[in-house]
Amino acid sequence: MFGYVRPPLESLPQPERDRFQRAYCGLCHTLGQRYGQAARFILNYDFTYLTILLASPTEAETLQARCPVSPIRPRAYRKTDDAAALAADESVILAYWQLRDGVADHDWLHGMKYLGVSKILEPAYRRAARIRPAFDQTVRRQLQLLEKLEQEQCPSMDQAADAFAVLLEHSADQIEDPLRRRVVRQMLYHLGRWVYLVDAADDLKKDAKSGNYNPVALRFGLRDGVFTAESRGEFAKTLDHSIRMIATAYELWDFGCWSGILEPTIYRGLFEAGRFVLDGTFHTQARKAERKRKKAEETT
Repeated sequence: MFGYVRPPLESLPQPERDRFQRAYCGLCHTLGQRYGQAARFILNYDFTYLTILLASPTEAETLQARCPVSPIRPRAYRKTDDAAALAADESVILAYWQLRDGVADHDWLHGMKYLGVSKILEPAYRRAARIRPAFDQTVRRQLQLLEKLEQEQCPSMDQAADAFAVLLEHSADQIEDPLRRRVVRQMLYHLGRWVYLVDAADDLKKDAKSGNYNPVALRFGLRDGVFTAESRGEFAKTLDHSIRMIATAYELWDFGCWSGILEPTIYRGLFEAGRFVLDGTFHTQARKAERKRKKAEETT
C-alpha cells in the first residue's frame, strides 16, 4: 500500500486516537507473531485501515506488552483475532508484490533496494500465499493486467485504476456476513481506485523525468508532470467522486466502535490527502503529522 489513507489524528478525541493506536500496534504484533520481526517493518496506516474494515464492530480484547519500538513502557494493543490474522496475511502479500513492482519500475541501480527488501520479505510472503492462495492469485492476476496496460501505454486512467481497485476489493472476500462483505468490498474498491489515482498524481513529475507509465499524465496530456488549472479541477472531481462512493457504501453498515475513526477519515482525511497531493505538500504534511503522533505517544 501507499500511505495516503491517514487518520486526522489531531481532530480525533483521545479515546479514538487510543483505539486507532491499539489497532496499529495490534497489527504490528500480529505480523511479528505470524511472520517474524522483519514483517513488522511493512506496518503502515493503510494496512491498519484494512484491519479496521475487516474487524468486527466491537473491539477485541486489549493486551499490553513491550516491543522494540517501546522497550521500557508497555503499550496497549488489540489481541490477535481472525480479522487481524487475515489483515496481516493480506498485508504481507500486498507489500511483497508492491516491492516487486518497485523492482520492475526502476533501473538496475535504483531497483536494488526494492529487490533487497523483497528478498527479506519473501519467506513471509510464501507462507502468506500458502494461507491465502485465492487472494495471492487475485493480486497476481490484477498486477499482470496492470503490467499489460503499462506496456500498451493505455491512456485510460479509469481502466488502470479499476485493475488496482479490483485487487483491493477482494481483500474482503472472506468476510462471512454477505451484506457486510458487499459493503466492505464496495468501500475497498473505491478506496483502491482513489489510492491508485492519488499515487499516480503524486508521481507525475518523477514519472515525467523517468519516462515511467503514468495514466493520469497520458489522460490529460501532461508532458512536464504539471497539471493545468483545467485538468487539475477535472482530476480533483474524479478523486472526490471515489470518496463519495466510499461514503455511500460506509453508510449502509454499522461499524460500531470503529465509526469514530472511519467517519473523520472518509469525510475529512481522504479529501485533505488528495488536496495535499495536488498542492505538492502531502509528504511534508505527513512527516509533520507523524512527528506530532510520536510526540503525543511520548507524553501519554
